Amino acid sequence: MSTIEDVAKLAGLSRTTVSRVINNHPYVSEDKRKLVIEAMNQLGYVPNSSARSLRSQKTDVIALFVPRIMNPFFSQLVESMEIAAAEQGYQLIICQTRYSPEKELNYMNLLKMKQVDGVVLASIQNDWKVLEPFLDYGPIVLCNEFDEQANVPSVMLDQVHGAYIATKHLLEQGHRRIAYCRGSTRSNVASHRELGFRKALAEYGIEFDEQYAFRDAFHSEDGRRVFHQMIALSNPPTAVFTGSDEVAAGIISEANKHGCSVPEQLAVVGFDNQEITELMKPTITTVHQPVDKMAQKALEVMIEKIHSRKYKQREVYEFPLKLIVRESTVSNKLAKL
Repeated sequence: MSTIEDVAKLAGLSRTTVSRVINNHPYVSEDKRKLVIEAMNQLGYVPNSSARSLRSQKTDVIALFVPRIMNPFFSQLVESMEIAAAEQGYQLIICQTRYSPEKELNYMNLLKMKQVDGVVLASIQNDWKVLEPFLDYGPIVLCNEFDEQANVPSVMLDQVHGAYIATKHLLEQGHRRIAYCRGSTRSNVASHRELGFRKALAEYGIEFDEQYAFRDAFHSEDGRRVFHQMIALSNPPTAVFTGSDEVAAGIISEANKHGCSVPEQLAVVGFDNQEITELMKPTITTVHQPVDKMAQKALEVMIEKIHSRKYKQREVYEFPLKLIVRESTVSNKLAKL
């Protein structure tokens, strides 16, 4: 069995530094922390205190992984899940991965070291085969993001239908040149939304045009960028479906600044139904996601799995989405009908 001295030798660091990493001491550089984690993984090392109580220790702490806490969707998810956890006597700690596979793996060691009872993944940065071994140390529940290869509980939304109804709405308004903004190319949520977008176009006999596809759009600054990319096209789109209210707000803000009338010259649909949708001028048509219900269900499932220890099987809990029509796709008068 490997020891802390073995880890220190392999990492090329002192025993004290290794100990600080194991105990989450704040004054350790990210580079040294990474070296220690890599050495621990390579040696299969588990701290003695964790190894002794690996099967019996209970912390009453659950970790929630999000890619970006400033995204209103994830902020709402965090708040809803924290409230639900507190009501059940659990603490929720937030791990912001910033879309980094390395950060995600570092945080997963919280489960391996039994510093948390379970992990809720609201985003996934690594292939599932990389994350699956951590199931030996406790339950993992997917919430929002999902992976077809993962034999674990998944609490998700019908993203294909959400994108389909949003795109169909634009088609029903007479638009035929419709742009699409999506987030991460790794995300299955984004991929399913693209499927819904393509499905709606196909029903109207419209081929997916790659020049109208804008990827890696996450926040308002990306929306501003996308607006300029769209109007630079020789035959620019008359409508755009985005995977984020933040991106939609950035597009509308830039359109207003450059005299492009929304929705008359460019119709815009967001996704999430965040507060910003009703603060913008014009207000934003969007797809409502029942974040509170999803967060509560994910927490409920996680606690059940912590107690039953039966979590290595696929379970799917899916919630519906609905379109909220506002001024960014139709006139103010029509939006109120």
